[in-house]
Amino acid sequence: MAERSRRGVVIAGVMLAIFLAAMESTVVATAMPTVIASLGGIRIYSWVFSAFLLTSTITMPLWGRLSDLLGRRPTYLAGIAIFLLGSGLSGLSQNMAQLIAFRALQGLGAGSLITIGMTLVGDLYGLERRAKMQGYFSGVWGLASLVGPAVGGLLADHVSWRWVFYINLPFGALSALAIGWGLSEPVVHRRSVSIDFLGTAFFTVSISSLLVGLVEGGRAASWLTPGVVVPLAVAAIFLLVFVTVERRVADPLIPLDLFKNPMVRAGAATGFLAGMAMFGAISFIPLYVQAVLGATATQAGFVLTPFILGWVSLSILSARLVLRVGYRGVVVTGMATLTLSFLLLSEWDQTLGRLAAMRDVILAGFGMGMVMVPMLIAVQSAVPKRDLGVATSTIQFFRTIGGAVGISVMGAVMAHRLQAELLAVLAATAPGTRLGSQVQELVSHPDLIVNPATREALAPVLLAHVRLALDHALHGVFVAGLIVCVVALASSFLVPSGRARDLARAEEAASTPPP
Repeated sequence: MAERSRRGVVIAGVMLAIFLAAMESTVVATAMPTVIASLGGIRIYSWVFSAFLLTSTITMPLWGRLSDLLGRRPTYLAGIAIFLLGSGLSGLSQNMAQLIAFRALQGLGAGSLITIGMTLVGDLYGLERRAKMQGYFSGVWGLASLVGPAVGGLLADHVSWRWVFYINLPFGALSALAIGWGLSEPVVHRRSVSIDFLGTAFFTVSISSLLVGLVEGGRAASWLTPGVVVPLAVAAIFLLVFVTVERRVADPLIPLDLFKNPMVRAGAATGFLAGMAMFGAISFIPLYVQAVLGATATQAGFVLTPFILGWVSLSILSARLVLRVGYRGVVVTGMATLTLSFLLLSEWDQTLGRLAAMRDVILAGFGMGMVMVPMLIAVQSAVPKRDLGVATSTIQFFRTIGGAVGISVMGAVMAHRLQAELLAVLAATAPGTRLGSQVQELVSHPDLIVNPATREALAPVLLAHVRLALDHALHGVFVAGLIVCVVALASSFLVPSGRARDLARAEEAASTPPP
């Protein structure tokens, strides 16, 4: 009973930590207008988001590997401490540059919270119970993502934007106390290990350059500009060097032998492609609802509620299904559902009704719920215990990188199509007129289109053209997402077949010492 109580305390602490890390990805968005009014720095404010994404993504494999080598408890507590330090300093920021730097520190710690948290579930539970717990953990992640924008808005409006960061301190400390008290690891006489600092350095440069190139690619008029090509070239070169280093060191950051496992290969590919589609949906559906359908910002935010609810409910259900029918059937069904949702999204137009929008969005949530959790359970079941941390973090990493690629590629598709649509409107407008001047301003600064004040100032005939231009541009985004989903559906058939209950028995037999 005492052991069960301690385990319950640990799980509660881990759930709280995951909730904070997931909420931090969305809570800042609604507070940013207030932050900009206080600190200034509108030209660089997007790096408040990018810095957090960059450091949390890069450090995922490192935290996973460190937890395998040094133990879960010390590495997780260190990650929480760094996250809380970054949170406190972010709240104390006096200018935008400081906030960006401290958000990067916060992301450094956040990389451990979800990665090691999910790994601990694999440590503490056998396969059958683990499947159910991973579903619940995914639900916590979804709930945090859902309430994050509301919490950020409430704190910014009624308390202070600084409390968007300070709120992590008491709850993070409570999480650390729960994990520190409840989690006990057996004393293992580990051989002396060497941290792969060289591989970590090359990996950091490669992924940092990749993310910078992708961010710039989503903004630039062409992917062939130096600001895009140079970072992507640096990323490719350092990735090759990283792979070379990993083949030679004793304790690599990411053991390349992992990818000899067909389940890991399938999990990485499916996670990457599903991440592209998922983050594309989250990023562009609210924009469509607000800019094309004319909804308010609040209404546009609520349109993602069915997505989160669908994801959470199917995460819990699919975690149970894999115990009965195996992995492949659930993952293939999930990818087919996600593909169907993007097919429906690609048919959206200005006559879209609210119920139809909810149907299509909840289908996307159902699909994600049937893909992410089953693949994580599958990979955790397919690797040795010694590689559980790095395998878990690798799957999380590929999903996040897929999301970054998806947002950038789909953003570039939207920007290029929108530019072409606006140029067509400009060509049909008489030069020198007020209408022509408005169109020219939108061609030069297309981001003004989503500004409510700018839209209200447009002539009615021009507003109709602008909405149609955005409709066509975002149609291209959803078609791109559909293509990604079709490829992901094909890759899901690479998931090895097998019944999870059989794996559970094999795992139990393997962990039972011989008589």
